[in-house]
Amino acid sequence: MKYILILFTFFSINLTAQNILKFDKKNTECEDKWISYQIDKDSTYVFGFIYIDSEAGLTLNYEGKFKIDNNGKFNRIESETKNEVGFIKVRLEPSKTAIAEIPQSKFKELNIDKTPSWLKSYKTDENSVNRLFRWGYIYNGWNECEKALTFLEKAEKIDSKFKGLQTELAFSYNALGKFDKAEISLKKSIAENPKECYTYKELAYTYTKLVNFEKVVETYTTMTKICTEQNFIQETAYNLAYEYFKIKDKTKFKTWKTEAEKWSKSENKYTKNLIIMETELNK
Repeated sequence: MKYILILFTFFSINLTAQNILKFDKKNTECEDKWISYQIDKDSTYVFGFIYIDSEAGLTLNYEGKFKIDNNGKFNRIESETKNEVGFIKVRLEPSKTAIAEIPQSKFKELNIDKTPSWLKSYKTDENSVNRLFRWGYIYNGWNECEKALTFLEKAEKIDSKFKGLQTELAFSYNALGKFDKAEISLKKSIAENPKECYTYKELAYTYTKLVNFEKVVETYTTMTKICTEQNFIQETAYNLAYEYFKIKDKTKFKTWKTEAEKWSKSENKYTKNLIIMETELNK
C-alpha cells in the first residue's frame, strides 16, 4: 500500500508538471524567454534564459534548478545557485529537443524578472538596419525563415539597398514558397550588384520552382559568362536536369546532365545522383 501511495504521488506530481510546463518548443523559438529543460532523475528541472549574442549566437544564461510540489508551486533550489559567482553561459546549437517556456505566473516563485537586468547590454541598436539584418541572417541559418522575415522586412523599410538584404529576403521567401517575392528581391539585388554569382544561383532556383525553365536557362547562360564559382553553375544545371528527370523528358535530361557534369573534374554528389537518375530513366 505504501508503494502504491508513493507511486500515486509521483504520478500526481508529474501530471501537475505536465499541466504547467508544455515541452513543445525548440530552442530557436525561445529568444528572450525563460525556459526549462525536461525533468532530471531526481525530479528537478534545469532552467535559464535564452537570448541571442550577436557574435556568439544562441545562448543560455543558466539560472539553476527547481522542483514542482503537489500544488504546482515552483520551488527554486537555492543551495545550488546562491554561491555561484557571475553567470554561467552556455552556447547553444539549434536543436529539436523539446523545452518548455516557463509561464509568467511562475516568475515570482522562482524569484526572476520577466526581463533580466543584464539583458539590456545585448539590446543596443535593436531597430538599426544592421542589427535587423543580422538577426534575419541568424534565423535563416536556423531555417526559421518566417521569424527571419520579421526582421528582414523591417530592415527593408529602413534601407532596401543594404548590402546582402535582398538576397537574404529571397532566401526566406524561397524557403517559404513565396517565389514571386523571391524573384523581385533577387532582381533588386542584381541591379545593385550584377556580378554576384550567388544571387544568380538563387534566381535560377526561384525560376525552377516557378517552372519557368526558359528563365532558368537564361540565368544559367549569364552565370557561365560571369561566375567563377563553378559549383554554383553545376548546381544550377543539376537542378534543371532533375526537373526534367521528374517529368521523364529523357532528351532534355541528357542535355542538362552533360552540362552539369562538365563543371567538375571529379565525381561529386551531383554527378553521382545524375547517374542514378539516368539509370532510373532507362529502365
